[in-house]
Amino acid sequence: MTCALDVEETAGALGRYRRRAGWLIGAGGVTSALAVGLGALGVSAPVSWILALGIVALGAGAGSLVLARRMRRALGAGVWSAHPAVAVGHSRYATSVVLRSPDGGEAWPLTVIATRQRYELLRPGPDGVLWWCGDPRTGGVLAPPGGGELIWAKPLRGARVRRRIVARAESEGLMLRAAPRQPQSQEPVPEPAPVPVPVDVPVVDGPVTVRGRSVRLPEERPASGPTYAVLAAHARRQALPQGKALRPEADVRRVAWWRVRSLRRAAGTTRVVIAFAFCAAVGAAALTGPPEEDAVKLYAIGVLVLGALVYSCHQVVTVGRPAARLMARAATSSPPTPRRYVLLYDPQGGHPVLVLFPVHGGLYVQPAGLLPLIPPGPPKEPRRGLPSRPVGTAWLHGWRDFTPDGRMPFVAPWIEGRPLWPAGPYREADGRPEFTALLDRLAPPLETRAP
Repeated sequence: MTCALDVEETAGALGRYRRRAGWLIGAGGVTSALAVGLGALGVSAPVSWILALGIVALGAGAGSLVLARRMRRALGAGVWSAHPAVAVGHSRYATSVVLRSPDGGEAWPLTVIATRQRYELLRPGPDGVLWWCGDPRTGGVLAPPGGGELIWAKPLRGARVRRRIVARAESEGLMLRAAPRQPQSQEPVPEPAPVPVPVDVPVVDGPVTVRGRSVRLPEERPASGPTYAVLAAHARRQALPQGKALRPEADVRRVAWWRVRSLRRAAGTTRVVIAFAFCAAVGAAALTGPPEEDAVKLYAIGVLVLGALVYSCHQVVTVGRPAARLMARAATSSPPTPRRYVLLYDPQGGHPVLVLFPVHGGLYVQPAGLLPLIPPGPPKEPRRGLPSRPVGTAWLHGWRDFTPDGRMPFVAPWIEGRPLWPAGPYREADGRPEFTALLDRLAPPLETRAP
């Protein structure tokens, strides 16, 4: 890897970012032209609103295009480096992130230039690691491990603010974290070819005699790749104190799926209710006889909310309802299969993921599969309702319902006496590099402990 752009995920992410900027500029140009055309036709009521929307889209697209060029220059001139990271403070448009330098002796406070929605795609967790490419004195690019999402960051201004932000990051243990393995050292190294042995070597389980001394061979040796011990330690570092428990809901084993609150939300019925409420409000305003100058705006809003209602209903009927029924059927099937679990969080979006292991295995057993979960909590506290322990035993129900292509089973885990709803099918460990790369993204490999 000669530069950060050589990483396939990084090049793809930069291309998507530039295409989004182009779409914004195009949409802003079309909207502004529409406003000018309406003004030429003598329509005055909605022109100012449409023109303002077009100008905002043009400005956002132009700003994104400028940032894309800066990212390309930084990514083409440097390489990725992995750093322990802490998110400190946030607002709707700016968030501070503190990275630890590679030598562990310095902290870099940075300001993220991105909206809250984009920043949530790579917000570092309690034991988070971020990739960095650039100069902390002038600015650079941040990404989650793997380089699949990109945002621009610049140095934080103000000596007093920098000291306060760094002190808060140090109080959270940033300077004492283990050093993550660098991206350059994660490239696979070819294994030497096996040398044939002319004699059979018996497998001995127990003490053997070597030169008159009794020697006990180890019964279990560490396996290559992420193991239960490594991932469990990472999960314990990521664990946060549990907040207020969720309200009890109906038992899916005794009632229909649409009577279970979490399944209704997963199916998308909440969006239907919100869209219907907006339609009712617009309809009530139209029945009151609005002024003539506001009628066009009100009808335009009515068309938008009606379209949103139709789209939400279509999504529930075609996608949400079948998925909710599949989850309910999986959660109520028997018999269950026990698995040890490790609860991790995907750095790209922060969604919970269960990494599952055989029940009868030691510390060095490798994962049997993983299962992404739907965050059970509300939007402001999505982790509410997750298991209270980062490691434990999960009972997997299902296994008989497969995806349409028939390759991956659909299962629902029960932990601590209640179900958690999967965000996708169960993915078995197949030994492919993609599966190992996903595990490395969930729990970035560590090298050394910082002094």
